[in-house]
Amino acid sequence: MVSMEIIPGQGVALVRIGDPRSQVEERVGSPYHGPGGQRAVYTTSPTLVITYTADETVDLVEIGYSGGGGDAEAHYDGVQLTHRFLDDVVADLHALGHASTPSDIGHDFHAGFSVWSMHSLWARDLDPEAGEDDERAVCEGVSVAPYSYFTEG
Repeated sequence: MVSMEIIPGQGVALVRIGDPRSQVEERVGSPYHGPGGQRAVYTTSPTLVITYTADETVDLVEIGYSGGGGDAEAHYDGVQLTHRFLDDVVADLHALGHASTPSDIGHDFHAGFSVWSMHSLWARDLDPEAGEDDERAVCEGVSVAPYSYFTEG
């Protein structure tokens, strides 16, 4: 597994906003879910979920958590983004000077990415000592696009 470093507002090394679907699939293979559809899921580690526009170009790059921790997760500026407590991720990024706006599921960073939780994981998935009522959100994914993608509409 290789660390998946995000490029804010652009994507990741394998897939960037504006890339044609044909080029994406030459690099990463065919999707295992959603071939030909607007959203496609690719067998990478961590998993890439790509949203395409009507003209078959990349509109949004999403990176899911792998659950393996460390290099198996998405990173930015030396910070592991996925499979950590969301508040810790946001605090680390803010400490580095990255500004964000809270959203209903996470934080949208002005540089051009969003960290989020759909609450499909719970605190005990990261901390075996966490109680049943521990409400700390786990960062389950990162969405990469220009900041306007997250604020318009």
